[in-house]
Amino acid sequence: MKTTPEALNPFSLMMEPERVLHTMERSQQLRGLRRHKLRPLDKPLIPYTSEALASRAAYDAMVDAQELDALDDYLLN
Repeated sequence: MKTTPEALNPFSLMMEPERVLHTMERSQQLRGLRRHKLRPLDKPLIPYTSEALASRAAYDAMVDAQELDALDDYLLN
């Protein structure tokens, strides 16, 4: 690939997408990359116990209640 300022200018490359695709197809570095498919995690890595889930739910409820109390105080004043 050329190292001229024109070749490095991303704005000029946007005007010539065919040139970019052609350069990508010829690139040995891109061909050398390992290809593998990534899949989203179906389950958490750390299993949650029922105690941990209950604790999290209680904390969430406490935070929600505080937000509502603060909102009520704001609206009443």
